[in-house]
Amino acid sequence: MKRPSLVGALVVLPLAALAGALAWRSRGWPLIHDAPLMHYIAWRIGEGAVPYRDLFDMNFPGVYLLHMGALKLFGAGDAGWRAFDLAWLAGTSLAAAALAAPWGRLAATGAALFFAIYHLAGGAWQTGQRDFLLCPFLLLAALGVARWAERPPERSSLAWGGLALGAGITLKPHASVLAAALLVLVAVIARGTGRSLALSVAIFAAAVAVAPLAATAWLAAAGALAAWYQIMFDYLLPLYSRLGQPDHWAFHRWQVWIPIAAGVALSVGSALASRRFSVRHVVVALGLGYGVVHFFGQAKGWEYHLYPLAAFAAVALFAETGRLLAARRVAALPLLACVAVAGVLLGLKGVEAADATWVAAKERRVSALVADLGGRLGPQDYVQVLDTTEAGVHALLRLHAVQPTRFLYDFHFYHDRQSAVVERLREEFVAGFDAHPPKFVVLFERGWPDGGYERVEGFARLGRRLSAYRVDRERDGYIVYAR
Repeated sequence: MKRPSLVGALVVLPLAALAGALAWRSRGWPLIHDAPLMHYIAWRIGEGAVPYRDLFDMNFPGVYLLHMGALKLFGAGDAGWRAFDLAWLAGTSLAAAALAAPWGRLAATGAALFFAIYHLAGGAWQTGQRDFLLCPFLLLAALGVARWAERPPERSSLAWGGLALGAGITLKPHASVLAAALLVLVAVIARGTGRSLALSVAIFAAAVAVAPLAATAWLAAAGALAAWYQIMFDYLLPLYSRLGQPDHWAFHRWQVWIPIAAGVALSVGSALASRRFSVRHVVVALGLGYGVVHFFGQAKGWEYHLYPLAAFAAVALFAETGRLLAARRVAALPLLACVAVAGVLLGLKGVEAADATWVAAKERRVSALVADLGGRLGPQDYVQVLDTTEAGVHALLRLHAVQPTRFLYDFHFYHDRQSAVVERLREEFVAGFDAHPPKFVVLFERGWPDGGYERVEGFARLGRRLSAYRVDRERDGYIVYAR
């Protein structure tokens, strides 16, 4: 056993060194891109705004609650956000380790380190992405079901696993797909082992429902439920879900998924060939399947939609490594080669991402806009930003400034223009603008998913109102209009 232990150490130590190096390089990552948007919404809710009714956004309420907690515990600064991200990563890695633990220390340690490396290689813009925040809830749900299946007649793990998955659904409703798959598995196992099918299914289903019902009750008590329903079913599902679909599905260094997929296939194939494919393997396989559905089902091609797949792939990749090394099987060599190649590719990606020039440019843009408006806003003054993620809302967060309308972003007004829904959104925006004329309007050059400054030409009523303002500042990437 000494030789496998030595080889295991040779696997773990480079992974630990790479994870440590990437974590050190990430220490200066700023709050950037999507995360400041959710921070701003959380701050506004904390100040008394009603989600959805006062803030037009398509995310689920769990995201806001999580960011409200992060603001309270860590503050709104870069250092606090870095601390939150690393703490969340540590928790997720521990959940992956717990799911892999029955397969040995190498499996648990390898899964934890590999997921940490995957996340740290992504760069500052991946921090706080909802799909990353979702991962510990998915892993805990899988762990709960696996423990229940392995330890009859225990039921508590089925309950806390369901609670975790329900909490995940309040972040991303797509997790309900995994909930359905695990519910079927619970029913099959209960029936096959002589346990009460009705009771087992009821415990898991009821536990999954707790967090969504609590979030619904919160929205109802706040007076936000009708606005949430309208955004979800009038706008998000029929219109936004089709917006920004990619011409191709590639992203920076997508090739890392080739050795990851090959390694997972080798690991799963080894378990099947040796007839060691346990219920825990089944649970992880369901997680892998869900990860694929999660990515392709959203049809955006955004890299961070791969996080759930990465979480379960990290577990599957190392599930059979210890056994293969102990048995001195030939299959261990190509599996270790897949891990090594994936580690090298992730390391290269992490070095590039740590110093991404576009992140630094966006940081400068936020600071420039804060400097342009700082000291010029009274307590009753409004600022309307026409932006998505280029710096506008982030600057509002730093300035503690409020917009005159509920629209944080402007992309809603430029797609599906023939739609009655978009026309109603335009009318609402103009009415809010006129009711509380902002002191400043900030138009950002880059629209999403496309368009530049010229996009306002397609919104004549907005253009007429901007003509009543004067150009106050022209900066790199934005124009400030003053009343």
